[in-house]
Amino acid sequence: MILGLRDIGLREEYRSDRDDIVAEFFFPCLSNCIEYDRCVDFLSIQTLATIAMTFENFSSGKAKLRMITGHRFKTRELGILTKLFSEKYTKKFDGKLIKDSKIQKLQDLINNGQIELKVAITNSEDVAGSFSERIGLFLDKDDQIVAFVGTSKESFSTQTLDFESVDVFTSWNDKSRVDRKRKDFEELWENKTKYVEVYDFLFAEQSGLLKFSSEWAYDI
Repeated sequence: MILGLRDIGLREEYRSDRDDIVAEFFFPCLSNCIEYDRCVDFLSIQTLATIAMTFENFSSGKAKLRMITGHRFKTRELGILTKLFSEKYTKKFDGKLIKDSKIQKLQDLINNGQIELKVAITNSEDVAGSFSERIGLFLDKDDQIVAFVGTSKESFSTQTLDFESVDVFTSWNDKSRVDRKRKDFEELWENKTKYVEVYDFLFAEQSGLLKFSSEWAYDI
């Protein structure tokens, strides 16, 4: 049964020394929302597949993921992402990175328009480095919203844990701040944010705007 986000019993902060951030925050919110909006600096196939499998109501065709990521990718991950987001790509994958059942589920959701991916690239000398916004928003069936900031890595791996903290804001306790975070995301999504250009993933890939390497600092 899908709960409302208010029913989960969320705290204002989660920190690695006293909380299991994935089990106590991310998974309950993912399992009980109908939309997840996320900005993250690095993206992996594992992250996308885990999110897709955790959305329990994805199979009903109601839930949606909108993700904005930076423009750096591992070489092999970029190749698979390009195939996944190519129009109606249906060829089966070899399963070297992830089990075939999960990759097929991910492909089905992308083809169904339930997962959208955009890339943000800084465009000003006043901004050093790459896009690294760290916000996320969950929306439930009752139009309640949970916003969070504070984590940049989202592999959901239990083997490579980071020490981090997540600050949480809810529409029923801190509406003004949640509204600001939602506005920030929407402006990014519509490419209306100063200092960055936001592109559809396939357009960015086909236009040669992405950077790729077999060895990025993050092991995702």
